Amino acid sequence: MKRWMFLVLTMALIAVLAACSGNNTEYDGDEEETFLEEESEGTSGSSQEVTVNLMDTNEEEVATATLTESESGVNVALEGENLPPGEHGFHIHETGSCELPDFESAGGHYNPTDANHGMEDPEGPHAGDMENIEVGEDGTVDTEVTADMVTLEDGQDNTLFTEDGTALMIHSEADDYETQPSGDAGDRIACGVVSK
Repeated sequence: MKRWMFLVLTMALIAVLAACSGNNTEYDGDEEETFLEEESEGTSGSSQEVTVNLMDTNEEEVATATLTESESGVNVALEGENLPPGEHGFHIHETGSCELPDFESAGGHYNPTDANHGMEDPEGPHAGDMENIEVGEDGTVDTEVTADMVTLEDGQDNTLFTEDGTALMIHSEADDYETQPSGDAGDRIACGVVSK
């Protein structure tokens, strides 16, 4: 009887030790690193969103731009109405000011790298140069462009939140992507300050 009891206890002890040794793997930090990487990917600047209201020279709101950080730069989703039909230059300007009568207070294009204007200039473009927008015959626009040389992150190179601020501008004509200093895009017809 004692032998049988000893055998049962020995078998139980072996089973317990075998179960414990299966979970006794060394931790090398990979799991925590993976968790931190996934967490940082989910909380990077991609969640930041900035809304910019653009006003025309009659102080009427004609467009709203929603700016979001992405891996390729800042996406600008633009929706507007009561704008002149056709193709228009659309830029980020170097000063966060939209004073009437002509929005000249916004300064030139945002150009922290001191480049030439235009995507077709070999020494360009300005960080604030973007693709033209197309306004429909009904005066509306609903489009998205990417400013791939700027960021919404504070303290980074080419941030839109500079000491002087920045502004979005719609021009009366199309940007030809090469004429200096602003693409021959005509008058400034709508302006909005980029702010948090």
